[in-house]
Amino acid sequence: MGEPDVDDEGATRKGSARPDTTLNVPGAGDAVEVRRSRRRSRTVSAYREGDRTIVAIPARFTRAQEREWVERMLARLSAKEQRRRPSDAELMERAAALSTRYLGGQAAPVSVRWVTNMDRRWGSCSVQDRAIRISDRVRGLPGWVLDYVLLHELAHLLHAGHGPQFWALLEPYPRTERARGFLEGIAFSEETGVPYESSPDETGD
Repeated sequence: MGEPDVDDEGATRKGSARPDTTLNVPGAGDAVEVRRSRRRSRTVSAYREGDRTIVAIPARFTRAQEREWVERMLARLSAKEQRRRPSDAELMERAAALSTRYLGGQAAPVSVRWVTNMDRRWGSCSVQDRAIRISDRVRGLPGWVLDYVLLHELAHLLHAGHGPQFWALLEPYPRTERARGFLEGIAFSEETGVPYESSPDETGD
């Protein structure tokens, strides 16, 4: 039998499923949650869910295969994130492009950067300093979610509150409601421990 496909949906497969597990992988940081599915026959995927890493594998995998593919997928996920993870300078450029496209260039922050000490919010904006801070928790999330977080904070440079005028500024961005739901799902999962199941097309850029 060949190797499983990566990140593609597979056919349905019947059989007994081993229980989901949580693994501690050296160098992986937080524990990795392994989810088994009978719907997968040749597919393996990995993605971030808030502070957790999820690896989805076929239910038929042995423990040895599980360990092998978890380590393999963590390496691929890390490499992918390093390629797409913007630096502070790139984050500033991204914010400027979003402001031009969706806000007519009216929101002009002085600085936009990542921070690691923001656990309760996805981002913050200081109107006085015109400084935007984006939580490191957003790293690894889909690009369209990052864009929403940036736009949300950019809009605060124009309107401090969350009234109708504020939300009107975000209406041109087509994924506003979807991104809000995505972030609410992650926040709920972090607070309650209930796994958040994102749809396959939510994990891309």
